[in-house]
Amino acid sequence: MRGGKRVRGVALRWGVLAVAIGAWQLATRTHTSVYFPPPSEIARHTHNLWFSGPPTHAFLTPEATENILPSLARMTTGFAVAAAAGIAIGTALGRSHRAYALCNPTLQFARAIPPPALVPVFVVIFDFGTQMQLASIVFSAIWPVLINTAEGARNTDPLRIDVAAVLRLTTAERLWLLFLPSALPRIFAGLRLSLSLSLILMVFSELLPGTANGIGFTLTDAQSRSDLLTVWAALVLLGALGFVLNTGLLAVEKRLLGKGRPA
Repeated sequence: MRGGKRVRGVALRWGVLAVAIGAWQLATRTHTSVYFPPPSEIARHTHNLWFSGPPTHAFLTPEATENILPSLARMTTGFAVAAAAGIAIGTALGRSHRAYALCNPTLQFARAIPPPALVPVFVVIFDFGTQMQLASIVFSAIWPVLINTAEGARNTDPLRIDVAAVLRLTTAERLWLLFLPSALPRIFAGLRLSLSLSLILMVFSELLPGTANGIGFTLTDAQSRSDLLTVWAALVLLGALGFVLNTGLLAVEKRLLGKGRPA
């Protein structure tokens, strides 16, 4: 019975998407517009542009390897650095109420600065290129992980901390057995936000001058050539990437936390 409900839920979610795509297809066929091509044409162009390569290259075309893979490399590197730094710093701050109280105003101030506003600073420090792009991604993505980790560590049960003191657990044992398990649901909540921000900042950083490849570069290049099919293909690709990455992170979260402890 539970399996039937799950199948119906999945069918309903994908059914809504299918209805939306069908309505889009019908509307574009009824009212022809160069700005809104039919989904069938977008899908065909996306396949021909990026996924019609040989099987030996995972069906990726040279256009895909020159633009999609560098974008994914920038995003995953920036996200990994932000996640590692956010968890480490957040856990350290969450363990000390005094340190958290002292640093919290600074954290809230830094988090409130829009990352695009810091682009001129990053350009001066790193110049245009991969380092500036990674700095933009890391600065944007670190705050949800850091703050959620700190809040989760602060909410560790005081009784468990007292028991750890009685058992004379080392600092590493307390970190591994107390603070990280307590903060894990909040950590994954921050990771999901950071993943979305990493994807957004990856595209934004590739829209800037000095970029020679990437999905964002493909968008600006296609816009300059009035290639609207490629623009729509890039938008669909970004949506698909975001969905796949978020689904993968949710699977890891369920694996580690179980179904009874949502983030």
